[in-house]
Amino acid sequence: MSESKVKVVKVIQKPCKPFILEVMVLSPEAGYKFQLMVERQCASATEPIWKLVFDLEKKIENEFVQIVHVSFTSGSAEESDGIKSMVTDGISYEAAKVVVGEVHPTAKAIEGDPEPSEEKKKELRDSMRKVTKTQLVSLDL
Repeated sequence: MSESKVKVVKVIQKPCKPFILEVMVLSPEAGYKFQLMVERQCASATEPIWKLVFDLEKKIENEFVQIVHVSFTSGSAEESDGIKSMVTDGISYEAAKVVVGEVHPTAKAIEGDPEPSEEKKKELRDSMRKVTKTQLVSLDL
């Protein structure tokens, strides 16, 4: 009879790999379109930072030009989970309604303002946060 063996393997966390994924492109009204993207950056070799990015473009002459860029960095595990779920599950109908009905008009309202007020920034942050939370609730995660 052979002798029993045991093997011990060092466990390492999966490395963080940054990426950007476009999850939604929409023209909510004539002359405008927006893109919603999920971005994963890396704070360290294994620690991801999740962002939801909203870029608003306006048709000027015959081409679309970016007029507003909103980058929302998750501040809680719940927000991160909402953003991460968009990578595997796509954006839910309910979360998309928040993007169209709240994020878009709030971003459009600061068009041409190089220094939006703290109140406008808070409105954008709150509407982006609502997208992440609505995503979680609508997918029952």
